[in-house]
Amino acid sequence: MTVAAPADFPLAFAEAWHSRDGHRIGVLFAEDADFVNVTGLWWRDRDAISRAHDYALNSFFADSTLKPGVIRTRMLGPDHASVQCRFTLTGQTAPDGSTAGPRQTILSFTLQRTSEGWQAVAAQNTDVVPGKETHLNDGTLTAVDYRDT
Repeated sequence: MTVAAPADFPLAFAEAWHSRDGHRIGVLFAEDADFVNVTGLWWRDRDAISRAHDYALNSFFADSTLKPGVIRTRMLGPDHASVQCRFTLTGQTAPDGSTAGPRQTILSFTLQRTSEGWQAVAAQNTDVVPGKETHLNDGTLTAVDYRDT
């Protein structure tokens, strides 16, 4: 899959997601790319990124929809860019088989221009927790807001 412009990357990611083929996500990334997911799992190359997404897209994300929202693109020179996109995820399957509620996430991509178009060299996925400002580990990792105290 060729990505012609950095701002097109989030849509290409969502289209690959909806294919349910983790390898279609993988080809959006450089061979030595890094991807950190929402829980801090760190995949350190295209094959690991592909395998992890293939597993998830064929299990707990099999019925999910990933919708891109606000996109911010910053050029870091002629051949590099930073792209952030707020996505909405719906249809995730919970461990008990029910459908989980919707989530919002911000995916940050660092891109480089290649002869085949734009590819990610790094990605970071962060869940949006409305009204909270950090996490607290008090035996269970919990989103908290110190402004309420």
